[in-house]
Amino acid sequence: MKTNILGLPVKESEEMVKELNVLLANFQVYYQNLRGIHWNIRGKRFFELHVKFEELYGDAQLKIDMVAERVLTVGGTPLHTFEDYMSNNKMAVGKNISQDEKAVQLIVDSLTDLLKIERTILNKSNEINDEGTNSMMSDFIAEQEKTVWMMNAWLEKDL
Repeated sequence: MKTNILGLPVKESEEMVKELNVLLANFQVYYQNLRGIHWNIRGKRFFELHVKFEELYGDAQLKIDMVAERVLTVGGTPLHTFEDYMSNNKMAVGKNISQDEKAVQLIVDSLTDLLKIERTILNKSNEINDEGTNSMMSDFIAEQEKTVWMMNAWLEKDL
């Protein structure tokens, strides 16, 4: 089996790049969703949510960079055009959402979609002993599961 400089199988690493790029594209859509609800939120919970949405989009921006750098580390090229993002997107695009519960539900739905992609990557990276990707996905999953729980608590919904 041919391996790359990281000691990972070449063919499977190429597949990992594709999966990571799907995650990258979806994180970009999530990021834009967060920016939109941050800008457009209205109502009595404005101050609380405006700050929270800014925190979340700041975190998403860091994760976008981490995913892109992982793509490069594994030997690929990160997607970087809106056309590529939209052609690989698997989540709802939030447009003109200003109502608090709809905004928070968009976050829950978006994170649920990201978690599905991340778990697929985690399973595949585990199969090829790609510990760098495993570790990143595990960290993302743990953080996002907690955020989903907190957002559902805010919405007064059970998991």
